[in-house]
Amino acid sequence: MAQAIPESHVGLLKKPIFAHFVTLMKDGSPQSTPVWVEYDGKHVIVNSAVGRLKDKNVRRDPRVALSLTDPENNYRYLEIRGRVVEITQEGADDMINALAKKYLGKDVYPFRQPGEQRVTYKISPDKVVAYGA
Repeated sequence: MAQAIPESHVGLLKKPIFAHFVTLMKDGSPQSTPVWVEYDGKHVIVNSAVGRLKDKNVRRDPRVALSLTDPENNYRYLEIRGRVVEITQEGADDMINALAKKYLGKDVYPFRQPGEQRVTYKISPDKVVAYGA
């Protein structure tokens, strides 16, 4: 069952703070990547490119985790464990551009590679730990 992000910590997801996104390898070991995130009030949203390691991992096993630390107070953080409940390429280009605006102040994502196909993951939080005031 989905768990809500406490209002006291929603702001961490709205600020341009990198999250550590953990997916599971074939052997069950964790793989962690710093990522840009967005929050739609219900799901944490992560964007990537089709074929990357995290993409392969979530398609095989939807269990993931994210953590974010408040850059102004390292003792205030958010940990989210959950499942990828939607994988889509529809709207993924718009999402990466919105994230580029949030994180870089640029209207268009500047790091696109030739032939790259973007993909968006919607994550439903199953367990949320919000620490610090």
